[in-house]
Amino acid sequence: MQPNPKWRAWRRFARNRLSVLGMVLILLVIFSAVFAPFIAPYPEHAGVVVNFADANKPPSAQYWLGTDSVGRDVLSRIIFGFRNSLILGLAVVSLAISVGTIVGITAVYLGGKVEIVLMRITDVFLAIPSLVLAMAILGIARPSQMLAMIAMAVAWWPWHARLVYGIVRSLKHEGFVTAAEVVGASRIRVMFGELLPNCAPNLLTKASLDMGFVILLGASLSFLGMGAPPPTPDLGTMVSEGSQYLPDIWWLSVTAGLAIFIVVLGFNLVADGLRDLFDIVG
Repeated sequence: MQPNPKWRAWRRFARNRLSVLGMVLILLVIFSAVFAPFIAPYPEHAGVVVNFADANKPPSAQYWLGTDSVGRDVLSRIIFGFRNSLILGLAVVSLAISVGTIVGITAVYLGGKVEIVLMRITDVFLAIPSLVLAMAILGIARPSQMLAMIAMAVAWWPWHARLVYGIVRSLKHEGFVTAAEVVGASRIRVMFGELLPNCAPNLLTKASLDMGFVILLGASLSFLGMGAPPPTPDLGTMVSEGSQYLPDIWWLSVTAGLAIFIVVLGFNLVADGLRDLFDIVG
């Protein structure tokens, strides 16, 4: 009896122990984000809370990771910060994949002037560093979580457009595409029913890698004061606030920085495992 293909894929993925470690880290972060109100020691500290009597306390039995300048529990805010980071990453990556995929497939399949115009627009966006472009967009209005998502998605879609463009261009004249055209399949059917599924492994791998980079970019914007406004728990904002009190009050920046490191590392390790898995299967 042949083993289940999904089971074989998992076994291949599990051979890379670092990727399994990355998956465990991501699952722990997701679990913390989803059940934050139940596992955070002081869930009310994620909101508007001021407790100057416990301000700037170092890690202790009461506050495992210490408190910030207004007496809020750092561990609780980090746990809620995971939720904010994951929502940001999922929203940005989803928007970037959607727009980039449509642009990439359309440019190749329609060709001609459409291809030239779409890919030159993509090149213009690629020429501008993601952080600089996101800062420029955020600079035209009052920073907010929604605007930050849109700004990062605008900066990120060209990478997916280029990826899909390269894959679809190599597949455009394959037999299965020609066969679909011969039997009368519409352009939409060929583009999204025949070509898009062949891009899925590469898009999935890049999405995992991008989650880490997007979360890091979001933390960078928050560090510069362009992220979610207070009192929303944000890892980048916590690093920025803690940097004002270094080295005496070190726990705020260090613990928030480690939290960012764990999330980014987890997604990068999983992306490596997915890349190796799809290389083997392909």
